[in-house]
Amino acid sequence: MPMELRQQIKLTQNLIMTPQLQQAIKILQLSRVELLETVQQELLENPFLEETPPSADDGGTREEVREPVAEDVYDREVAKDADWEDYLGEFASTPRLVQPREYEASEDVSPLEARYAAKPTLAAHLMWQLRLSQLTEEQKEIGEIIIGNLSSGGYLQASVEELADMAHVSSDVVQTVLERIQLFDPVGVAARDARECLLIQIRNLHYDRDPVLVELVQSHLEDLEAKRYKPLLRKFRLEMEDLREYLDIIQSLEPLPGASFGGGEPAYVSPDVFVYKVGGDFVIVLNEDGLPQLQMSSLKLKDLGCTGEEKEYWSEKSHAASWLIKSLYQRQRTLYKVMDSIVRHQRPFFEEGVTKLAPLILKDIADDIEMSESTVSRITTNKYAATPHGIFELKFFFNSGLGLSDGSQVGSESVKALIKKFVAEEDPKSPLSDERIGEMLKECLHVNIARRTVAKYRTSLGIDSSSRRRKHF
Repeated sequence: MPMELRQQIKLTQNLIMTPQLQQAIKILQLSRVELLETVQQELLENPFLEETPPSADDGGTREEVREPVAEDVYDREVAKDADWEDYLGEFASTPRLVQPREYEASEDVSPLEARYAAKPTLAAHLMWQLRLSQLTEEQKEIGEIIIGNLSSGGYLQASVEELADMAHVSSDVVQTVLERIQLFDPVGVAARDARECLLIQIRNLHYDRDPVLVELVQSHLEDLEAKRYKPLLRKFRLEMEDLREYLDIIQSLEPLPGASFGGGEPAYVSPDVFVYKVGGDFVIVLNEDGLPQLQMSSLKLKDLGCTGEEKEYWSEKSHAASWLIKSLYQRQRTLYKVMDSIVRHQRPFFEEGVTKLAPLILKDIADDIEMSESTVSRITTNKYAATPHGIFELKFFFNSGLGLSDGSQVGSESVKALIKKFVAEEDPKSPLSDERIGEMLKECLHVNIARRTVAKYRTSLGIDSSSRRRKHF
């Protein structure tokens, strides 16, 4: 059959996402930090966007109450003078201008030092001690090389010979500096392994006068870890009570001296929304701290005196600025509506805590606020809420359910919280088995939960099995 070119007319439907629609969807799922970066970038690139200058009325002292702006009014006015300040305050359980001071981000919910205080790294902590030490300049240079070869746990990752080659000195000089650094805070840092680390701490505490303790650490750490106590009792001719005292001393030491130090810049969570309990109700306040107040520039196209492509460019930027402000408005509006619905669905959680978290899926919220599930999914991504029981990601409030005997359901997160509580209160000599935890859940929640389900939840919480949790004294 010969091949030939033919023309055909075909009618098809295609869904085309405009750049403006893509931007609106992207803004929905941005985290608070990413949103701030996006707004700042748009302020730099778009001449029709400007930040509203602070006024004397911004101190929260005005007494008038502004009526909420209707959506259709906003749609008509946004292209004229879309001021972000005019609508950010609308999405709160009380008007922004009359919100009392206690509704603001208080230190009880999110203390300043918890959000902004950086934790020192192990290297920085050791370098500070090195500079204050009485070592010579040459020894300090060797000390810097040693500190630079430490792992995150505080162990030395290079041999003395390798360090000597790096510093172009003898191994004896490196060993002298190494022994000094090993006595820095935390004691035992720069050790080659856990055995050396513990022995350094024992010598520093003057426990090395007891040869049995030194021998236990030097030669029998594996036996202690595997709880092979009977051979040790026979070898050292000890009673179990005496061995328990040695175990207490060893367990008081720190096998990972660098574990308590940060490995880099910490990641801080700034809540997107605050939920406060006032009286018998809950107040929802969106976090506006640090977000610029945007408005359309008073710049007019006719004032620019441009034509042709320039006019098309300025018109495009003007519409982009208007669309950005409208997208921000929709983001705040959607976030408030979703959080308000979550509070209504999960009111027992906000009243009593995580053990009362009810089953919830995206469809429940989507149907309640009459939006699509994809919109709810995007607005709850990388967003955090500060509640009376701590800061939680909005996704945390969505969890599967287990059926109760009375036909109702309980959230899986509530079950996990109870499992964690039961394990924390158990007798370490006789830890709870998965079967016993299942029985306790049935007594508490009236829910029939299989042993394998308990094991699955326990594993997801990072809790060992009962045999590994058992402690021998």
